[in-house]
Amino acid sequence: MDQISLPIGSRKRIALIAHDHKKKDLLEWAKFNRDALAQHIIIGTGTTGRLLEQTLNIEVIKLQSGPLGGDQQIGAKIAEGEIDFAIFFWDPLESQPHDPDVKALLRLAVVWNIPIACNRASADFMFSSPLMNEAYQRTLPNYETYRQRIVAEVEQMEPGELLPGDDPTE
Repeated sequence: MDQISLPIGSRKRIALIAHDHKKKDLLEWAKFNRDALAQHIIIGTGTTGRLLEQTLNIEVIKLQSGPLGGDQQIGAKIAEGEIDFAIFFWDPLESQPHDPDVKALLRLAVVWNIPIACNRASADFMFSSPLMNEAYQRTLPNYETYRQRIVAEVEQMEPGELLPGDDPTE
């Protein structure tokens, strides 16, 4: 598959997300990195965004709470190229009512080659990288070939025939 390169500017659009049992950890991390975070555009889900704004005294673009669609909003912004970096302190030991949304968000970060830190250690390593403060060329597959393949397959299908991978029970 061909590769394309997309620029990420020196001022990053950073999504900050945390499950309830991880909010305190994210807030502590954010306080420690407050001055650096203030140099970027911060986007947060629901309560996390409100707590970050109050704690850091910086503007945070606030979306819906995760279970109310905030994780999906972040995922949509990733797919639209509106998020450059994500920090998602998720709780692997606690079942979440929106687990499919969480999995989808993590999947989209990988599909669109967005750096995502899922715990304090990865956030520390990634956020302290020199790349955080300079422009970067993000490389990802050219999905146009994939899109055209699906269109061609559909055009050749018989009525009622399923695409490979389609679930007939859905």
